Amino acid sequence: MSVVWIILGLFLLVMGGEFLVRSSVALSFKFDISKMVIGMTVVSFATSAPELLVSLNAALTESPAIAINNVIGSNIANIGLVLGITALLGAIAVDKSFYKLNWPVMMLFSIALFYFLSNDNMLSRIEGLILFAFLIVFLIVLIKAAKKEHIPEEVNEALALVSNFKIVMWLIIGALALYFGSEWLVNGAKDLAETLGVSDAVIAATVIAIGTSVPELAASLIAALKKEKALSLGNLIGSNIFNIGSVLGLTSIIKSIPVTEASILSRDIFWMLAFAAILIPLILLPVRLRISRIKGFVLVSGYVIFIIMSFYK
Repeated sequence: MSVVWIILGLFLLVMGGEFLVRSSVALSFKFDISKMVIGMTVVSFATSAPELLVSLNAALTESPAIAINNVIGSNIANIGLVLGITALLGAIAVDKSFYKLNWPVMMLFSIALFYFLSNDNMLSRIEGLILFAFLIVFLIVLIKAAKKEHIPEEVNEALALVSNFKIVMWLIIGALALYFGSEWLVNGAKDLAETLGVSDAVIAATVIAIGTSVPELAASLIAALKKEKALSLGNLIGSNIFNIGSVLGLTSIIKSIPVTEASILSRDIFWMLAFAAILIPLILLPVRLRISRIKGFVLVSGYVIFIIMSFYK
């Protein structure tokens, strides 16, 4: 039965996230915010809502391992699973801005998270505030760079014509779906962990992480089919930054998150750092600024090893 609750929870989270994105974008148009700013801020925050609700729910219901590994596992899945599968469909060209801005910022957030957690086995409110503040600074830099380079943002302009009543209904549906989805997913994950005889951290880093990475996988595959693979890589790196800065940042501001399971600091976070770090040699060697099918296979293989080792006692 726990698997049913997990599937239902994931379905509601995906649906709730979609409604929240639509309503947020439509509402932003009402306030006459530019498409570029909407794409880089409103959409990014809205698409992080499912992970945020899961981590917040877990933290408030005394399941801190799920709150932390939901993000760590999602960041691993975004690179190992999503980027790997996207590259298997065809080589991905990489823009220079990747290693000049996006990758260094992702590594900075990843290392900061490791330091904060290992320093006192807790992500405190002050540390969460620091992560969230740095995320806002990153967004400001990103928006200025986009204005300078005139980078187009894909935001559905039809949402500018949506009525106020429909926006309110979408917000209500999205909020309810996210609330019940996070409840069912967290409770189902706890039951599954108990049934399988593994820790909450293992289920969060694998089952929940794969589930919450489904939207990123879908978006990346669509971008790949449209020959916009550079966009898919940018979305994944941005998602990883948002997961740490907004999901864990905001969750820990509301409630400090203790590290309750040793595997988080002895294994899982090192996998996250390794997957983030390996992107640079993969992108620069042997063919510069290109992620080939072989490199995609390496990423997926690494992710499969991570999953096996997570369940291996």
